[in-house]
Amino acid sequence: MIRCMVVDDKPLAIDVLKNYIARVPSLTLTFTTVDPLEAITKVVEGEVDVVFLDIQMPELTGLQFMKIVRGKCLVVLTTAYAEYALEGFENDAVDYLLKPVSFERFYKAVEKVQLLLKGMVGTTRTNTELPKVKEVNHIFVKTEYRLVRVNISDIIYVEGLQNYVMIYTATEKIVSLQTMKKTEDQLPIDQFIRIHKSFIVAINKIDSIERNRVSIGGRTIALGEVYREAFYNAISNK
Repeated sequence: MIRCMVVDDKPLAIDVLKNYIARVPSLTLTFTTVDPLEAITKVVEGEVDVVFLDIQMPELTGLQFMKIVRGKCLVVLTTAYAEYALEGFENDAVDYLLKPVSFERFYKAVEKVQLLLKGMVGTTRTNTELPKVKEVNHIFVKTEYRLVRVNISDIIYVEGLQNYVMIYTATEKIVSLQTMKKTEDQLPIDQFIRIHKSFIVAINKIDSIERNRVSIGGRTIALGEVYREAFYNAISNK
């Protein structure tokens, strides 16, 4: 059994996760608390395998908590604030659940926890991970008079502009007479992610994420609501 703890300053949020944990046979709830300092004691005493942890708490933030207990347990972040995702993953969060958390999304996080505890990460893939794809190092895009080769590693982001797309690299902007869908299909799905109906970005070239805005290549782009969950899933698997 995987021993779980829920830490959140809102009792209602705790109740939701208590219900979800009870529905998964491999999980057992050992402790819940609104006090992150009390939770740290339980972790240090070795009573917990995974903590479902809120970020915004008055006495100690979830990110501060993670830095204190690093290596002593697994952490799944739960929060209403998407802008902390990148920092959470930099501190080794297993997953990042945006409130209100659905049971399906919760269960996907549990699958990741199970693999980590079994020592199977890197050899076994879950349904939440991006599929492996054939390695691609360049694409050809249609311009007004010819097909132009563009190296994948040079692409920072792509912007859709009515009947054409603009491909941004570090040294140039390439106008292509093709659709966003066509461009998206050409790009490796393990390296690029659509974050807005008009933008595709290179995941490894993202500078920062704050308040559902992605900064990349000197530009700040709004993260579209319909693309938000897929985006955070993608960066969680990096």
